[in-house]
Amino acid sequence: MEATVVRTGTEGKTWGGGSKSPLKASYGKMMMWFFITSDALTFSAFLAAYGFSRFKFIDSWPIADEVFNHFPFLHGVDAPMYYVALMTFILIFSSVTMVLAVDAGHKMQKGKVTTYMFLTIIGGLIFVGSQAWEWKNFISGTYGAVETKGGNIIQFVDAEGERLALADVAEILPEERVLHERKNGLWYTADGEPLPSYSIDEVKKGFASHEDMLIRIQKLDENGAKTILSREESLDMINNHAMRVVEGANLSRNEYGPPLFADFFFFITGFHGFHVFTGVIINIIIFFNVILGTYEKRKSYEMVEKVGLYWHFVDLVWVFVFTFFYLV
Repeated sequence: MEATVVRTGTEGKTWGGGSKSPLKASYGKMMMWFFITSDALTFSAFLAAYGFSRFKFIDSWPIADEVFNHFPFLHGVDAPMYYVALMTFILIFSSVTMVLAVDAGHKMQKGKVTTYMFLTIIGGLIFVGSQAWEWKNFISGTYGAVETKGGNIIQFVDAEGERLALADVAEILPEERVLHERKNGLWYTADGEPLPSYSIDEVKKGFASHEDMLIRIQKLDENGAKTILSREESLDMINNHAMRVVEGANLSRNEYGPPLFADFFFFITGFHGFHVFTGVIINIIIFFNVILGTYEKRKSYEMVEKVGLYWHFVDLVWVFVFTFFYLV
């Protein structure tokens, strides 16, 4: 059986782009648009799944201002969303420099293309590095919390409702602590799981000795804030329901709330970060080709325009990720 080849144009040749192509786009740009469309559908599916999951846990979902409140070199300073906003600005600015690079390419201005491509690469590298820094803080955690027998997260606050770290609550006990092993503990947990900074008994002892400490649960009140229990309710919660200490976030535990939040955060921001990192690598390759004069010889900077389409796409996706995870 012979393969069927679709031919267009009066010359009877297979379409390879040019003025007679659909939408007057070259073959390469058309294929880039196909890729962007398919990738957009993938991100849409991920964000839709995130939205449905958040709706399911709407009364206990973490508050973004409390989770993403770090800023480099300002340890201990509460800076809600400041660094995330800075990351977003840097990525959007890199999209502007990419536009300028494409425009300079249309005018065959090699020097300007080189400069603007370099600025775009620097912006992408800063963004990827910032995302890695944010992951580090999310994984290590800030205050620590306690997980109950039902899998809920409880946090500690003072009389004014300000968060307290486990170090402010726990009271060191003269007890020997050993790493968990399946042979003498829970068979379904991994061997050698790292010990938390404090044991659950140390947290219970310290909480009982501080009369001004209260427990905050993840359920939201009528004002959209986490519910703070009374002293009597707090003592009952810590003594009868607390099971383990949780520090930071991973794929199974999350000191900020439901583990599903951490799962989506790692997956979606990681998937987007991979796209940005890939875009940086491609930009570097194109950047060196510009320096070598490859596109000057071709009399066309279309490759810069095609990688620009990809870069604008990852910037646009971040706007949606930023909205879903940090603003809504």
